[in-house]
Amino acid sequence: MTALWDSCRREGIADIAERLVEGGRIDDRSALRLFACPDLGAVGALADLVSRRKNGVRGSFLVNRYLNYSNICLLSCRFCAFYRRSGQPGAFLYSVEEMAEQAFQSWRSGAVEVHCVGGLHPHLPFSYYRDLISAIKERCPGMMIKAFTAVEIRHLARRIARRSIPEVLEDLADAGLDSLTGGGAEIFDAEVRDEICRGKETAEEWLEVHRIWHRMGRKSTATMLFGHVEKPAHRVDHLRRLRGLQEETGGFCGFVPFAFEPANTRLSHLRRASATDTLRTIAVSRIYLDNVDHITSYWISSGLPLGQVALSFGADDLHGTIEEEKIFHMAGSKTPISQTADNLAAAIRESGREPVARDSYYRVHPEVRSPRETAGVGA
Repeated sequence: MTALWDSCRREGIADIAERLVEGGRIDDRSALRLFACPDLGAVGALADLVSRRKNGVRGSFLVNRYLNYSNICLLSCRFCAFYRRSGQPGAFLYSVEEMAEQAFQSWRSGAVEVHCVGGLHPHLPFSYYRDLISAIKERCPGMMIKAFTAVEIRHLARRIARRSIPEVLEDLADAGLDSLTGGGAEIFDAEVRDEICRGKETAEEWLEVHRIWHRMGRKSTATMLFGHVEKPAHRVDHLRRLRGLQEETGGFCGFVPFAFEPANTRLSHLRRASATDTLRTIAVSRIYLDNVDHITSYWISSGLPLGQVALSFGADDLHGTIEEEKIFHMAGSKTPISQTADNLAAAIRESGREPVARDSYYRVHPEVRSPRETAGVGA
């Protein structure tokens, strides 16, 4: 601890350290100072202090399955390599039955969550989305469903169902939706959004969907896509808006920052975020988001070795087994498309934390290692 204090005094952040030790909150200016601090180790140690105060030595992971029902999309975001137009090579659309079967196979093998997002399909009826949730719930009793980004919900409300956002969310909740995903937040700043995802929902519109969902008594995650055209001030602004909504609703159960993958996008000229930038962003996020309990190191973006290091820089979660990831890998990610629960648990243990299997809400969940007995279930 003495060495940390010496580093903080040397780098001029001793006042921030004192505030954090006392359990205080940092402001935007302090967050920017942490982004600029040359001593990454000191920033990481402060984030680790905050993380251990909140979660002790726990390091969590999730046994889950990623499913994408379609990549056909009305938008053409510059940062996205996932979307296709209808009829374009590489475009796909799965039926409700195909999606439910994929979820069932994962549930039978022990998955406790299915994570489902897709493009803004111009023609799928609202019944498809409602039936999709219902079918997975019916075939996979007890498995939590985290699905749809805020922009997907707005698309369903405005263009497809032509109903209010609360009505659409109520219908999906009644069908069995447990949690909204945090996707689509990107960076909230309007100028940045105009450059990387023109036509997508605004920051206020993203926050509105989650606010409505939270007021229904439901939970969601929040995200931030960093390492493209944004500056540290844009990241801090993004965190400030998330902290503000969390102050209002308390509905975010976790925050997932991940680095932009430029290789196969129209922003391929950009350099990918460095390992040090990733660790610093996770650390500052942990310190700033004092009202969000959990920070996830997204190994699909960072790779498992760096994700493991991030557990000493403020993260307390390594996300999930995933099984098959498309969005980052279509953009050029070289990380594996899946991890085993054993690999995640070992990485957490090697970092000095205690592995804990969790559910979508970051609650402790007994790890399932053997296939479920499925006779007569979901047939």
